[in-house]
Amino acid sequence: MSGRRSSGSRITEDEINELISKLQLLLPEARRNSMARASATKLLNETCNYIKSLHREMDDLSDRLSNLMLTMDTDSAQAEIIRSLLLH
Repeated sequence: MSGRRSSGSRITEDEINELISKLQLLLPEARRNSMARASATKLLNETCNYIKSLHREMDDLSDRLSNLMLTMDTDSAQAEIIRSLLLH
């Protein structure tokens, strides 16, 4: 399946099924509960929930990192390690 489509082309049912299968492999909940027979709607809802949880986790980690950086000596070896990790 190619990346981009012209505005007039339509996606086929087989292509949708292939994309749903690929998506299913990416979701931890789908793998853990073997949602092999789950509907596309349920799978898409699970995907949205998973993305929202990743955003919350990212925000939490960002807040924790900011707080850590505020309490850390900016010239310390730890601060330098964190800065180098953030730049990669």
